[in-house]
Amino acid sequence: MSWASYGAYLLIVVVLVLVPGPDTFVLLRSSLTGGRRSGLLTTAGVFTGNAVQGSAAAFGLGVLITQSHTLFTILRWAGVAYLCVLAFGALRAARRGDYPSLDGAAPVAGAGKAFGRGFLSNVTNPKILIMYLSVLPQFLVPGVTGTGDALLLALTVAVLGGLWFVGLVLLVHRAREWFSRRRVRRAGDAVSGVALLGFGAALAVD
Repeated sequence: MSWASYGAYLLIVVVLVLVPGPDTFVLLRSSLTGGRRSGLLTTAGVFTGNAVQGSAAAFGLGVLITQSHTLFTILRWAGVAYLCVLAFGALRAARRGDYPSLDGAAPVAGAGKAFGRGFLSNVTNPKILIMYLSVLPQFLVPGVTGTGDALLLALTVAVLGGLWFVGLVLLVHRAREWFSRRRVRRAGDAVSGVALLGFGAALAVD
């Protein structure tokens, strides 16, 4: 695979990474409710989910999943259910408006939950797997590029996405005084809840 081909791929990946999706709203809410540590753990979860789905596509497992109507349907509805759970949690928090202080780090007991939130948000979204299966073949030449090239392309998405999310977490942390305002947090939860419901509905009808 040439550098020119990889450069063209990078441009596409940057656009895909910058477009807000379910992972973005899950990450922002995690950063707001649990602080920088929680946001970074959620980022690690999203990165792991991305790496798992990208590796599955690179090794050909993704094709088996998308071609199996039963497996794909189970994955899709698991994603819908999880997004709805997150959405209702955000909307309930917005309705109550009872927020603890943002001072200090996220509790240690919430570390696994923060990581799992990001991982499940990503790995239960079959649209990401479809994205890999749609974009990767355009940059792979049969007989010339191999599994290693496919894996490099797939993990590039995970790495760039992770870096972008780390930047978002740090941005939220720097502006934590503004984000600590009750009105801002309620608005953020309301927007996140509606957005996650929308993503869930879109996934359900596909």
